[in-house]
Amino acid sequence: MRQIEFSLKARRRGFHLVTDEIENVLPSLPQVGVLHLFIKHTSAGLSINENADPDVQTDLHAIFDRIVRERESYYTHTCEGDDDMPAHAKSTIVGVSLAIPITGGRLNLGMWQGIYLCEFRNHASPRKIVATIMG
Repeated sequence: MRQIEFSLKARRRGFHLVTDEIENVLPSLPQVGVLHLFIKHTSAGLSINENADPDVQTDLHAIFDRIVRERESYYTHTCEGDDDMPAHAKSTIVGVSLAIPITGGRLNLGMWQGIYLCEFRNHASPRKIVATIMG
């Protein structure tokens, strides 16, 4: 088992394909195993979704902004800006970790699947990821 920690570059709010960025920092992968990814933040998430049509990223952004709106009167955690509490809620909905099978020394994603950084803050910093390779 191996574990590394790295940062994804800061991005604007939205859904961003980061598969290549992650694969480029990983050490060589075993023939068979699992890659576990964990994001060390409470206002962003990780997901696997469509990697071919960028309209999916645009639509997901719109859907999440409609499901969890900013400036709701019932929010009490408001000291860090209008996007802060919604970012925490969205992170809880999406989740902070992924488990991806490794087959033949490569991530065994489906043909149209990619790893997304789901950035929920307007002005985010680089996001720290812990990658654990088992196999």
